[in-house]
Amino acid sequence: MSPTPRCNRLIILSSLAFLCGCSSFNREWASAPSPDGGIDIQGRWEGRWTSDKDGHTGSLKCVITETSDQRYRAHFAAVYWKVFHFAYVAELTGTLEGNAVHLTGEEDLGGLAGGVYSYDGLADSTRFNCNYTSKYDHGKFTLSRPAVETK
Repeated sequence: MSPTPRCNRLIILSSLAFLCGCSSFNREWASAPSPDGGIDIQGRWEGRWTSDKDGHTGSLKCVITETSDQRYRAHFAAVYWKVFHFAYVAELTGTLEGNAVHLTGEEDLGGLAGGVYSYDGLADSTRFNCNYTSKYDHGKFTLSRPAVETK
């Protein structure tokens, strides 16, 4: 059975929304500052996400920006099944815990992406590990600072 015209439109519109999100992420990634040292968690991160529910995994990049005292904007770009790219933003609250920042938050990624996701993670100057949960999935992501690009 072939998809209906309405289903085809939905797939096309969803793909365009994901592509637009990815292009804004790419611009943000390119202009993100390098960390200053100390407990600065702002800037670029890269690594992998892994679903504890079904074992799926994929690459993940993130740009973290401090928006106000104890508030952070995390712009993620994930790859699913090696071909699907998805970018989204999560607003997180950060509290200092020793030499790291404990990040928590909740973001509604929409029905196609699994609905509301909750985040609970810890970031220091070199590592960002986080657990996520949603109605349909739960897992973790492990990120570190990317290698310094030379020109």
